[in-house]
Amino acid sequence: MAQTAPEGAPQDPKSIAVPLTAFAAGAVVAILLGLFARAHDPTLDGTTTLGFSTVLAMKSAVAVVIGVLAVGQLVGALWLYGRLGITAPRWLGVAHRISGTVVVLLTVFVGYHCLWSLGWESGVTDDGYHVPARTVVHEVLGCTVFGAIVVKVVAVRSRRAPGWYLPVAGGLLFTLLVAAVLTSAGYYIDDHGWPS
Repeated sequence: MAQTAPEGAPQDPKSIAVPLTAFAAGAVVAILLGLFARAHDPTLDGTTTLGFSTVLAMKSAVAVVIGVLAVGQLVGALWLYGRLGITAPRWLGVAHRISGTVVVLLTVFVGYHCLWSLGWESGVTDDGYHVPARTVVHEVLGCTVFGAIVVKVVAVRSRRAPGWYLPVAGGLLFTLLVAAVLTSAGYYIDDHGWPS
């Protein structure tokens, strides 16, 4: 049941402008990242493997961690909002925020390595390599993830957004993250086994 403010109390009006502006800003971020990836000449300078054999192996291993944490974020959100039918412990809210921050930081780390070391490939490369559709789909998903992060951060911070906005923003980010992980790490592990 919706609560209303007492008579004479100032109303905190909900505004559709908040999610619309956030979605527009997120789209701009995604497009700009795609344009940068397309214009940038890929290089391994400024990258790390964290001890793995290649940057691709490292990205795949970290992407699996991101995927696991994203699933934890979904379960945590459902638990916090009472959708699991059991009372959430007091520490869960803090744990949810911390793990969400870790997901964003790891996503930025992996995204940087994708954009910097691989860039954007489509069609046929200069050396005759036919870029598969999966790669292009992953590139689109990867750029869109960062737009969704913008949308989610606004959703978490806004007090004037409609009630549907936070779960939609969270669901969108979760879906895009999982799809990006599956089209990269999922493919890599299926093709090469666990990264070493």
